[in-house]
Amino acid sequence: MAKFHISPSVLQGSISIPSSKSQTLRAIFFALMGKGTSRIHKYLPSPDTYAMLRAVEMLGVKIRQTNTTLWIEGTNGKLQSPKNVIDAGNSGLVLRFIGALASLLPTYTVITGDNSICSLRPIQPLLSALGCLQVDARSIYSNGFAPIYIKGPLIPGSAKLCGRDSQPVSALLMTTCFLEGQSHIQVTNPGEKPWVDLTLYWLKRLGTKIEHRNHEEYWVSGKTQYEGFAYTVPGDWSSAAFPIAAALLTCSEIVLDNLDLTDHQGDKQIIHCLLSMGANIEIDSNHKKVIVRKTKHLKGIDIDINNFVDAIAILAVIGCFAEGKTHLYNAQIARHKESDRISAITQELKKMGANIEEKEDGLIIYPSSLKAAKLYSHKDHRVAMALSVAALVAKGTSLIDDVECIAKTYPSFIDDLRRLGAKIES
Repeated sequence: MAKFHISPSVLQGSISIPSSKSQTLRAIFFALMGKGTSRIHKYLPSPDTYAMLRAVEMLGVKIRQTNTTLWIEGTNGKLQSPKNVIDAGNSGLVLRFIGALASLLPTYTVITGDNSICSLRPIQPLLSALGCLQVDARSIYSNGFAPIYIKGPLIPGSAKLCGRDSQPVSALLMTTCFLEGQSHIQVTNPGEKPWVDLTLYWLKRLGTKIEHRNHEEYWVSGKTQYEGFAYTVPGDWSSAAFPIAAALLTCSEIVLDNLDLTDHQGDKQIIHCLLSMGANIEIDSNHKKVIVRKTKHLKGIDIDINNFVDAIAILAVIGCFAEGKTHLYNAQIARHKESDRISAITQELKKMGANIEEKEDGLIIYPSSLKAAKLYSHKDHRVAMALSVAALVAKGTSLIDDVECIAKTYPSFIDDLRRLGAKIES
């Protein structure tokens, strides 16, 4: 298990933010179903990306790749039945997206994943919705988790599912668009709406006829067909949150490249949130840069975090250094990510002396003086990165254990922090 020793630091310089995981995986998904070859430039080289590539290969695509570009020869909607079990690894998105897509096949598909996928990432809402569309879709151990069994073919019709987690909703929209005929999808408790909007952006870009009402009802008309496409993956706003926070809390100035505020990623809302807290941040839209200036005072605010819930761990850290109370709410879905993030970040920040209260749907954080501690990532990349930022400001040298998980979304995170001057030793 990899571990890092991190000490208080002052940062300066410039780094380039890695490409978006969510955009990379969606691009691969749609390249699979296209006619001809798609080129995906600046993809994110991460374990989740490689899990998606292995999955789509088993469904019939041919892939050629370099360090920066993927060439994917699509199936034109004619999927191949996988000959073996598909392994989603640690990716809930791969599990949901490929699980839904496999329902187009008249043969059965089995999909599994690692321990986190098989115990923390519920799949039953998607399975139940697929069942409404005549698919034999089941959790093999009848517990609502992977491994799952899928046997189609999917039939156009009406389905209903809980939308608290956006991934099953996106998965169903992305799959029904390839059917002959119209499907009607009803969503209860719609959440993480910007991520569904990201899916809608892709569907409309590729010519899908789709209408929706308040993220509660969708009408999807098939059959979507399109030529292979060229796409350059933008920088990841969810990853950018961590070096931004590191600069703010260490009263440093840094420049972040490769950030497009016009992209459809929901996590770009973190910028508006931090500005509301008093952060000194400049956006250079023309050059796709974010400049973080020295900020001496942040104020605590109430934050409905559902639209950018992946930021809950780093905002909890920021809340420790804000004046007054910071309240993060409407974050129930954060309990069903790579870890229970509400519980995990509470446990670890308390080790550092944080005054933090765990609520069912979020956190309340009060100003705290953090001290060094021995910390655990909970095998969650966002928890690991948030604790790394906390350690840069805490008194003394902290040890963070089991940090390999950071590669899931930000493989160069530690190298980037070191490049900015962070004191980090392996």
